[in-house]
Amino acid sequence: MNDETLETGMSFLEAMADVKPLPKADTVAAQKPQHTLAQKLKREALEKQSLFGQNYLSAEYAEPVAPHDILEYKKDGVQEGVFKNLRLGKYKIDKRLVLQKIKFEAAKQAMFETILEANQKGLRVILVQHGLGLNSQPFPAFMKSYVNKWLKQMPQVLAFHSAQRQHGGAGATYVLIKKSDEQRLANKELHRRR
Repeated sequence: MNDETLETGMSFLEAMADVKPLPKADTVAAQKPQHTLAQKLKREALEKQSLFGQNYLSAEYAEPVAPHDILEYKKDGVQEGVFKNLRLGKYKIDKRLVLQKIKFEAAKQAMFETILEANQKGLRVILVQHGLGLNSQPFPAFMKSYVNKWLKQMPQVLAFHSAQRQHGGAGATYVLIKKSDEQRLANKELHRRR
């Protein structure tokens, strides 16, 4: 090194002698991009559609049921004792779905999403409150008739039965949901013979 470089280096070091380093920061604060409400709603709708897929519940003709009729359905393989306990309202209600006083398409979508979400989250019993529909149009028990049809279309539904009086009677229905894959695996592990 020559004298001039050495002198410059020393004066630099002398000048920097009282300088303290900045504290080390592990994170960089980045600003979130600002999205409009329309963009947020569109993204939420797309996420919901990808999560639940296309709603396949039929809007075509449903066989009318009378307002005070008892709804009941059980897939093959559901034990009689399980169905009896469902019918008697002995299972804990994990979620309630109220379909009264909402439009038909909204009710159809709510039914579809609620059943799929319940299956994914491992919920077993849902109470669907559809009302008696004594004065509904185009025929009495309109929503109840479609609930009866829709529940039979969903593979996640094992059984359903009209509720006990304290849960809404003929204006509500208990729905037994199939176990999620995680629940089935946990149950299999629990009961595996060694």
